[in-house]
Amino acid sequence: MHRFFPSILTALAVMASPALAQVAQGKKNVPEAQPAFANQTCAPELRDSPGLKVEVIARGLRNPWGVEVLPDGRYLVTERPGALKLITLGQNPEVVRGSPKVLAERQGGLLDVALAEDFATSKRIYLTYAKPMGGGMSATAAATAILEDNPARLTGLKDIFVQSPPSPNPMHFGSRIVLKGPHAYITAGEHSSRSERVLAQDLRTTYGKVVRVTLDGGIPGNNPFRGQSGALGEVYSYGHRNPQGAALHPKTGDLWTLEHGPKGGDELNRIQAGANYGWPVVSYGENYNGSPVNKGRTSAAGVTEPRYYWDPVIAPGGFTFYQGQKFDWNGDILAGSLNPGGLVRLKLNGDKVVGEARYLENLGRVRDVDVDRDGAILLLIDARSGGLVRVIPEG
Repeated sequence: MHRFFPSILTALAVMASPALAQVAQGKKNVPEAQPAFANQTCAPELRDSPGLKVEVIARGLRNPWGVEVLPDGRYLVTERPGALKLITLGQNPEVVRGSPKVLAERQGGLLDVALAEDFATSKRIYLTYAKPMGGGMSATAAATAILEDNPARLTGLKDIFVQSPPSPNPMHFGSRIVLKGPHAYITAGEHSSRSERVLAQDLRTTYGKVVRVTLDGGIPGNNPFRGQSGALGEVYSYGHRNPQGAALHPKTGDLWTLEHGPKGGDELNRIQAGANYGWPVVSYGENYNGSPVNKGRTSAAGVTEPRYYWDPVIAPGGFTFYQGQKFDWNGDILAGSLNPGGLVRLKLNGDKVVGEARYLENLGRVRDVDVDRDGAILLLIDARSGGLVRVIPEG
């Protein structure tokens, strides 16, 4: 698939859609669902039309999933089939040896990558992946290692989290990893099946959870369920479906996540310790066969509402809060969309969404979003022959 590469590979000028009073999300799957508060969905369309230029950094990547910018300007990219690539502008990507063995089936494989806060001196990185557990079983896992150079390789690879119990279904792994001080936050999906998705509400499992561990895999003393009977101490929040995006708010330091709903009901959530986000008790979407989720309930006592939701879906990948000099978008959420594709921008006022815009749908499936050192927006295009591109203002 090459649809994201234009005939001129170095650049592409794209204009945003004309401004509308309310962003056009498309025909709803659950039109009867009522938002809990104003602008919880279909916020006003952001009234700007920037010209965007897309520059190709690397192509021929196999279903790339996560990207990080190294201090020296190179890029570290995971490929879902299992390879970790080191990319230098103008050179062929270099395979980093020593990455973990993965279950590269369906949605499984090598997933996210993050740099330690002291990476410039420690060279430590963190990865998430679908870990093969034997007998066709697998689990979301997170590991840490040292990235060595010349040649590029990982040493001292060690798991810091393995989801329990393992699953026979290679779907809905999550999984992003976000580092904050002494802690690692890892998003873990609920593996999709009817029999497993109910475990998102079960504190004895790490299905459908955000987990928080120390950087070496311990359980922090102030985790909300540590020491509670019938609960795993690493659980930080629960009731999630398949959270594939996670980022820290640049001002508050709060963790926010993006997760896939079923047909409709993709969610943006602000994560709070111990909170229940509802799946599969409530949803703003419906099952793939058109039947309601739990009799069509969209809210329930004790369930934390999403800060925003989409119906129909954007199928969110990774996201970031923009911080840079090339766009007047500081503090805005920039999220990858797998369907219909492209880039989704959300403007916040506190913890409420006040505007939405869509860009670059012709690029195809955007799996991850980051910001380059100069403020350019980095997008990973998820395809069998995918790539890494930079987005800058035109002109």
